[in-house]
Amino acid sequence: MVKQIFGKETDLGGFSVRRVLPHRDVRSVGPFVFFDHMGPADFKPGQGIDVAPHPHIGLATVTYIFDGAIRHHDSLGSLLEIRPGDLNWMSAGRGITHSERETDEVRNRPHKLDGLQLWAALPEEDEDSDPEFFHVAKDDLPIIEDAGLHMRLIAGEAFGKTAAVPVKSKLFYLDVHMDAGAQLLLPGENQEAALYVVAGTLRIDGTAYDPQSFVYVAPEEIPDIVAQTGCRVMLLGGLSVGYRHIWWNFVSSSRERIEQAKADWAAGNFPQIKGEDDIIPLPARSTG
Repeated sequence: MVKQIFGKETDLGGFSVRRVLPHRDVRSVGPFVFFDHMGPADFKPGQGIDVAPHPHIGLATVTYIFDGAIRHHDSLGSLLEIRPGDLNWMSAGRGITHSERETDEVRNRPHKLDGLQLWAALPEEDEDSDPEFFHVAKDDLPIIEDAGLHMRLIAGEAFGKTAAVPVKSKLFYLDVHMDAGAQLLLPGENQEAALYVVAGTLRIDGTAYDPQSFVYVAPEEIPDIVAQTGCRVMLLGGLSVGYRHIWWNFVSSSRERIEQAKADWAAGNFPQIKGEDDIIPLPARSTG
C-alpha cells in the first residue's frame, strides 16, 4: 500500500502547526507516532513561540529545524538553541519536563520559524528508562551522496551509515535533497516508510506530490520514487514497536501508565526545570 494522508492545520495565533500523525488511516510509521510541521511562520518583534514547561513519558521528541531557532530547556538541565540542520533528541523515558521558547535576541527582531517535531515511541522495555538528552550539530550528522542525491542522516541507520544518537529501536530519519530526475530507493527491508515533501515535486509510482504531501509506504512495497523537479524530502520509518496509547504529551503501551502520568503532573510530581515556574496545566481532555 502506498497512501497519501493529509495533516490537520491548527492556528495557534499567528503561528500554524500541521499535525500529520497520528492519523485515523495511519497511526504510526515504524516507531514514529507523531509528526508536526511547525510553520512556516514570520514573526514580528515581540512575537514568537513560547511553550511553557510540559511533561512527556514513553517517547523521544525529535526536533529538526529548517529556518529559525528554538531554545530547548529541560529538567535534566539541558539548555541550548536548536538551529537549522541540528538534531535535538530528548528521550523522556519514565518522565521529563521541557520548554520550547526563543532567546530574547531572536524574539526582539523579525524572524522566521519552520521545522518538524516527531515523536518516536520507545520499546516497551525502555518506556520507564532514565530520561536522556542528545544534541548533534548539523555538521556532525552523516552525509550520504549518490547520483543526484544529497542526504543527511538525522537518526538511525540507512544506506550503510549510522547516526550518532543511540536510538532504542530500528528506525531511519533523513533529510534528502534530490536533483530533478534523481531516483530514491527506500532503506532497509520490511520496514514501514513515509516521505514528506518539503519543497519541489516528487513522483511516486507516477503520481505527483507537491509540498506538504505525506505519503505512507507499507513494508512490502518497492515504489518508484523520482524527483520531477529539484526537491527536498524528509524520509522516515522503521520497525513498529507495537500499538501505543497517546494522550496529550504522554505515550505508552499501557493505558494505566498514562493515567498515572496524568495524576503525577497534576500533583506536581514530575521533575521540574530550574528557573521556570510557568507550567502548562493538565488539560481537561487531550486533543492529541
